[in-house]
Amino acid sequence: MFVGLLGIATGMAWHEQAGALVYSLAAVLLVAFLAGMAAADSMGVAGRLTWVSLLLLGNSALVLLNDSFLWVAFPLWTLAGAVLPLLASLLLTATTAALIITVLAMTGGESVAAALGPLAGAAIALGLARGVQQFEHEASEHRRLLDEVIRAQDETARLQREAGVLSERTRLAHDIHDTLAQAFSSLVLLSRAARRDPAHADHLLAQIEDAAADGLAESRRVVYALAPEETAAGGLAGPLRRLTEETAAAIGAEVSFTVDPELPNLTTTIEVALLRAAQGTLANVRQHSRATRLAVELARSGDLVLLDIVDDGVGFDPGRQSRPTMEGGYGLKALRERLANLGGGLTIETEPGGGTAVSIQLPITLEAS
Repeated sequence: MFVGLLGIATGMAWHEQAGALVYSLAAVLLVAFLAGMAAADSMGVAGRLTWVSLLLLGNSALVLLNDSFLWVAFPLWTLAGAVLPLLASLLLTATTAALIITVLAMTGGESVAAALGPLAGAAIALGLARGVQQFEHEASEHRRLLDEVIRAQDETARLQREAGVLSERTRLAHDIHDTLAQAFSSLVLLSRAARRDPAHADHLLAQIEDAAADGLAESRRVVYALAPEETAAGGLAGPLRRLTEETAAAIGAEVSFTVDPELPNLTTTIEVALLRAAQGTLANVRQHSRATRLAVELARSGDLVLLDIVDDGVGFDPGRQSRPTMEGGYGLKALRERLANLGGGLTIETEPGGGTAVSIQLPITLEAS
């Protein structure tokens, strides 16, 4: 805009034969403008103020020599509003506008229009410059906020990945406890029994072999993250009954096993969770209860499936919370976490010498047909 208006004004001055001084000053003003634009980004505030001030003063001198250069001030006022602080641009624009109005008055332009023209031009120029500057600032702020949102999304994705890894580690810890640890515990108990009772060593060795084979199968299923073959092959009742009878036989207890005939087919996830819970609970019964009677019931209660395991053993103090260690103490915590992740819960009623009743609750999720 500046170059175009300066060219038009110079042409009009040439037509009026304004003289060499006007052309020379116009040329100097053009060079100063172009040089300043090239170096504007590296200038400080003081440098830009000096540069714009010289341009406006030079243009005011041109207006004094030839009023054709009046509107060249408009792009310079716009420049002042764009590159200078607001107060500096206001003062500089007001000063040069007043100077131009004075020049016009001195050359015979004493009408109201002669005064309002430069004032309106100055106001519009500053308004445009500040509006564009505000728009650029908002655009920059939007870009900054967008960058922050993108960074937050990346951080969220990273945290989700870490949460997934932690969840998988927790799942594996539960599976290892509910399968491999219980199998190893059975091997230890059977081995100790064989050492104490050599007469029944052959029978106990056969049980050790069976327990080791079961542990091997379970370890393979953990590695490949597969559901237990028994639940996948025909529901929960079969493997749950086998676990209950094996536990009762190992401790010499009377056994009662009941399955609600109206219990619908459940999803594999729910069946696996119930089987794992039963494995852990019955392992505790086997190791600690010294029970003479054991009852297991699988039933439906509204929208819940309940697995109740009751024994008449020695019980324990539920107020004593043991911390998980390599030697044990992880079972109840792991079981509660597994059930909570599926929207279920665990209730334990026991006291020293009064037996133990464990109730496992999970929401019924029907197997898709």
